[in-house]
Amino acid sequence: VCNFMSHEKCLKNVKIPCSCIAPSLVRVPVAHCFGPPGHYKRKFCTVCRKSLESPAFRCEVCELHVHTDCILFACSDCRQCHQDGHQDHDTYHHHWREGNLPSGARCEVCKKTCGSSEVLSGMRCEWCGILAHAACYIIVTPECTFGRLRNMILPPSCVQLFSRNFSKLHCFRISENLPTESDEDDDVDGSTQGSAKDVQISTDSSKQTLKIFDGNDAVKRNQFRLISVPRIAKNEEVVEAALRACYINDDQREYELQTFTQQALLCDDVINRNDAAEDSNLCSVFRESVPEAWIIRAKPKDEEVIRIYPAWLKVGMAYVSLRVNKDSTTQTVIKEVLPLLGRQSECLQNFKLVEVLMGSKQVQRMVLDNQELILNRLKDIRKTSIRQMNQTRFYIVENSKSVVQVHLFVGGLPPQLSSEEYTNILKDELAIKTNVVSVSHVYQAQGAVVLEISCFSEAERIYMLVKDTTVNDKPLNAVVIPEVVASKIPQNCCPLLVFVNPKSGGLKGRDLLYSFRKLLNPHQVFELTNGGPLPG
Repeated sequence: VCNFMSHEKCLKNVKIPCSCIAPSLVRVPVAHCFGPPGHYKRKFCTVCRKSLESPAFRCEVCELHVHTDCILFACSDCRQCHQDGHQDHDTYHHHWREGNLPSGARCEVCKKTCGSSEVLSGMRCEWCGILAHAACYIIVTPECTFGRLRNMILPPSCVQLFSRNFSKLHCFRISENLPTESDEDDDVDGSTQGSAKDVQISTDSSKQTLKIFDGNDAVKRNQFRLISVPRIAKNEEVVEAALRACYINDDQREYELQTFTQQALLCDDVINRNDAAEDSNLCSVFRESVPEAWIIRAKPKDEEVIRIYPAWLKVGMAYVSLRVNKDSTTQTVIKEVLPLLGRQSECLQNFKLVEVLMGSKQVQRMVLDNQELILNRLKDIRKTSIRQMNQTRFYIVENSKSVVQVHLFVGGLPPQLSSEEYTNILKDELAIKTNVVSVSHVYQAQGAVVLEISCFSEAERIYMLVKDTTVNDKPLNAVVIPEVVASKIPQNCCPLLVFVNPKSGGLKGRDLLYSFRKLLNPHQVFELTNGGPLPG
């Protein structure tokens, strides 16, 4: 599935999870911050484990590299750089990332070479930088002390940022319009890039290359995977190849292939070619006249086993398996789960079931209605994308009474005005709601204010609206400001603040920003042209 290679004698020591099960092993889902595609020499894709010969993406916060057509399958396992109200804790464990180590890297445990420029090998903690073999890192003390830079790093437990649906690029003040690394004429569209990479395997005249869509969302976005199969093949063989291309390790008998016409793209009217009277295992789906594009669908089920994760668990990762049927609702699931977690004496109304989609670019959370049928919800997710089903979790969460506070810096306003005048301008230009928005700080000389917002949706609306708003022919700008809890900073810690001007120093600013964000907490790094300190 993921092109992992090992000596036969070394198989017993393999500890690295396959890409198809990696999402289930993520402890705390944290989205990545992908910059523009670029060329990265001697680097390997974390998903398919192949070298990055074409333009690829890298996370601006951690050492994750992926092909453009593999980005959808990457785990949301970036570093947790602040507390956002979800599974917050004060003790941090090593955050291991496999591969892309220098060839001379040495293992902390056995002191032997653990890096390679030929394959994806070795492990690195992205906080303290400790290196180890895949077979050695499991015996390293789990708690991370942030390494040699511990006195300069701002501990994540000291930073609070209730970002919800804000992009990680917004949270870390990373410019969304960074210049590409090189070769600007390269086409980096996900689907076409996948075609260029995989079509080479189907030059054999006895085989046929087909487009596989994993759901309605892939059809709308024209994001497909390519598979190469014999021209005369059985349904089960093609389904197995399609699942492997989507990094799904489920039983192929639970899925089926469907083909669609051009009209189906608009009206969801899908033609199921597997409903023929003859046994599908005996008939072949590929002949000369077979369409080149197919949708892989999950067959409907009368009951399923789902995993429920307790959100109050601070360390480690555990879940409860629960069988649901067509009558199971959110409320009945909560009622059955609480006794299994030792919370049977507590009121059902104090808990809610949250659906979490662990996308590589954004982690989305949605509270399920108490009367929603679970099987129907699973069916809808799989209809949208079977890949998304593999990246979806259900958490049981305690209802908290925490106060929502989002701090938004807004600059570009006329200077030397009063707080009331700035409020009136924002009312006219942004239609702010004064019952949930207040001005907490005013910087008159620079024409800037800090807004304190007690509603997530209002904060998101204002942030997106500021981008397209001008006052006196001057564009406004907005920055999401984290809250630093000074009382939690260790006594011997003096966090370093880094300011980088990307337009000076031989235009190496992007590389400097990337290096500092990787070495420190990204909240310590400021780009002078995007959310840096105010003049004066």
